[in-house]
Amino acid sequence: MSNIRNAFKNGKAFIPFITCGDPDLETTGKIVRAMAEAGADLIELGIPFSDPTAEGPVIQGANIRALAGGVTTDKIFAFVSELRKDVTVPLVFMTYANVVFSYGIERFAAKCEEVGIDGIILPDVPFEEKDEFAPICRAHNVDFISLIAPTSENRIAMIAKEAEGFIYLVSSLGVTGMRSEIQTDLGAIVQKIRENSDVPCAVGFGISNPEQAAKAAAVSDGVIVGSAIVRQIGEHGKDAAPVVGAFVGKMKQAITK
Repeated sequence: MSNIRNAFKNGKAFIPFITCGDPDLETTGKIVRAMAEAGADLIELGIPFSDPTAEGPVIQGANIRALAGGVTTDKIFAFVSELRKDVTVPLVFMTYANVVFSYGIERFAAKCEEVGIDGIILPDVPFEEKDEFAPICRAHNVDFISLIAPTSENRIAMIAKEAEGFIYLVSSLGVTGMRSEIQTDLGAIVQKIRENSDVPCAVGFGISNPEQAAKAAAVSDGVIVGSAIVRQIGEHGKDAAPVVGAFVGKMKQAITK
């Protein structure tokens, strides 16, 4: 069983996302530890990229700040290696195909295995092109995590059948960012997923408060929150860890009621 499955074994999973190196890797480490202590079940670590096409302005800003601070993929691998000395929750990378290509797919997957990364999410790789990455990741015990969007429709069953780790269900069309309301019929999509897979399904994109988190968790196995956390980091900078920790605690409480 993949380590990612452990994130879902005690009920609904809360999955926060942050961009590594925003505002610096030392602060990222403090935030990751605060989130783990507050009840995060799995943590998504963003590797910054110059053209993050799935991201809205909040996470784009974090990418720009991190890259301006000199963060590199190698520095992030070294950082995760240090994190793993005391952080035990599953960790997954979220980045873009070019980051992995330029590093070398085989080298990247091997390094993930070496430092203790459990999975990888590449939002710009369509299902039909995942075979360039997934078999190599699998050979290194790294889950290649699939995304399902409201527009996936007749592809939902196909994607779900081959999913590993967990399924990232995109709640809304467009880029990441906070939304006042999520209109998608998530329940219908989750039902279709469950007819074709027993891999856990977590909802992300647009969830920014405990009420939205509770609604999404009611129809799925977990909730992913990124922009709301990254915005707090943008506001509080090096002092963000306690603020983010408190927020994660509230969100986790909202989905476990």
